[in-house]
Order: sequence, then C-alpha cells, then structure tokens
Amino acid sequence: MTAARPVSRGRGSEPAGGAALEPAGEAVLGAFLEHLVVRGASAHTQRAYRTALRRYLRWLADAGADWRSPGRGVLRRYLAELAATQARSSVVQRLAAIRSFYRWAIRAGLVAGQPWAAIVGPRPNRRLPRVLAVEQVEALLATVDLEPPAGGRGDPVLGAARALRDRALIELAYAAGLRVSELAAAELDALDLRRAEIRVVGKGGKERIGLLGRPAVAALAAYLEHGRPVLAARRREGDGSAALFLNASGGPLGVRGIRYRLDRLRRRAGLPDGIGPHTLRHSFATHLLDGGADLRVVQELLGHANLATTQVYTHVSAARLRAAYLAAHPRARANGGSGAGARSEAEGGS
Repeated sequence: MTAARPVSRGRGSEPAGGAALEPAGEAVLGAFLEHLVVRGASAHTQRAYRTALRRYLRWLADAGADWRSPGRGVLRRYLAELAATQARSSVVQRLAAIRSFYRWAIRAGLVAGQPWAAIVGPRPNRRLPRVLAVEQVEALLATVDLEPPAGGRGDPVLGAARALRDRALIELAYAAGLRVSELAAAELDALDLRRAEIRVVGKGGKERIGLLGRPAVAALAAYLEHGRPVLAARRREGDGSAALFLNASGGPLGVRGIRYRLDRLRRRAGLPDGIGPHTLRHSFATHLLDGGADLRVVQELLGHANLATTQVYTHVSAARLRAAYLAAHPRARANGGSGAGARSEAEGGS
C-alpha cells in the first residue's frame, strides 16, 4: 500500500471530491453504478451514491492511498474530516454508500475484505415517525370540500374536479400506505376497483398489491367518473397520459404537485407543520398495528424488505399507548398525589 501523505485543506472545507478520477477509479465506479441500475436502485439513490463515492475515491487518491486497501488511519482521518464538515445524517449516508460499494467489490473479487469493518461511524438518529390521529385524517379530508373552487380562479368545474382528485389521493395514500413516489407513478391500469386493489412498483422495482377500503374505492370511483375526465380534457392535443392522478393542465401530477396540494390542505385544516404524504403512510402503518394487525402483514403491505424497518411502528404504537395512559390515568402524572385518585382517598375511600 502506498503511504498516505498529508492533504492540506481550508477550515470547514469538505473532503476533496472533484469530478475527475483517474481511469481505473472511473472504471470501478462506473461498474458499481451499473450494478445499482441492475439492482433497481432509484435515480435518487444512484445520484447520491455516485456523488459520495466520487468524492471518497478522489480523497483517497489525493491522500496517496489505494482504495482497495486503505489503512485504518487513513479511513479514520477521512471520517474525522467528514464529521467536521458534514451533518450527522450526511455522514451516515456517505458511509452507507461506501460500505455498499465495498460489499459489491468483495463479491466481484476486487478486494479481499471490508476496509471499514473495524471503523465505527455515527449511528443514524432514530426518530419516531410523525403520525396523525384518525380525527386529523378526517379533518384533512373535510378540508377538501371546504376549499374554494379552483383555488379562487373562478372555474367551479375545475375546482370540483380537483377536489375529487385530492380526496381520492388522500384516501388512497392512507388506505394503502403508498409512498409519494408510488402515488405519482400510479397508472390507470394498475387500479382494480372491483377487487379493491392497486398494483404498486416500489423501491428496487419490487411489485406489491395495495389494498383499498370502501371509502378509498368510493373516492377513486367518483374521481375517475367525474374528476379525471375534466382534467384530461385540458391537456394538449396528443399529450395523453396513463397517470392515475392528473394536474390542472391534464398532465401527470408529480411528486412536487402532490406535496404542494397536501401542504395546502394541511394548512387549511390547521394541522402542524411537517405533515406530508409520508405522514399518511406512517399513520396507515401505526393505525393498523393499533387495530391488532400482525407486524409481518404490515411489512408486506408497506413493501419493506426488512422487518426491522417496520418495527419502528411498534415503538410508535407503544408511545401512543403511553401518551394515552399519562393523559388518562389519575396517578400516572408527576404530581399524581393531586389526581382524582388522591382526592378519592382524602374523601374517605378505602
């Protein structure tokens, strides 16, 4: 292994990550990125991994280290520079990309082992997902009917069509627990209202079936009959779309459009900041578990590859139970002596 040499960088600068790599580095990075495509990784994941690995390989080259067997001291210095210049979440994401790269390189016979095996990086922050109460979901749906026609643009027909779409969108997101990307990518032929199902292609190109309750079926049927035709009629000649959800111009309603519509309705409903499409997915999973659904059933409906990913919702349910307990039990609060139970004893209860 070539000895590492010091690399001088300004205070607060990020580890070097120029666009250019030496040919061997470009070749191995290209091969790994092709592997991600074959594996069905999303475009976002491919971009993030490309950026992280290009910077990592460039940094090692500048340090005079061979990427196939960088020394432990070199890797610790790289990690220290990352921690000094990047947010904790960014460091976690970069290391995930690097470790994935080396796992692929081991299987491809390019390296003998995982150089990062003995390096302890920061652990991701485990935040419990935000969950809506059932009453808050109902308030969000009620707001759809209260919004002015066409957002105040004076077209009641368009306004009614958008309201039908927004109700169907929320009902579908909550009934099937879909990701926002899955909502945006949903197509007409994937929906089967007779069977109350929708076919979904999730992360990694994995297909699953989302189940629909009666309110979702009714909302989707009303949208398809009375709402979507109005929106489809507004598109340009020959600009047909198979997308389930359309925008006001008749084109596909994208991820940004879905976020915008839900945020608009969220504000009108008086719900807290930070509530979006994924909050409905979290609520779907938590309410299923609260209702007694098996964890593996929820895993299957969410499309999680790993049960550990789904288990976060068991913590959410436990937190909700504790919150209800603390709010309702007279001796659960810190000043339990002043609760109703204490008053009962003071009044002569045995």
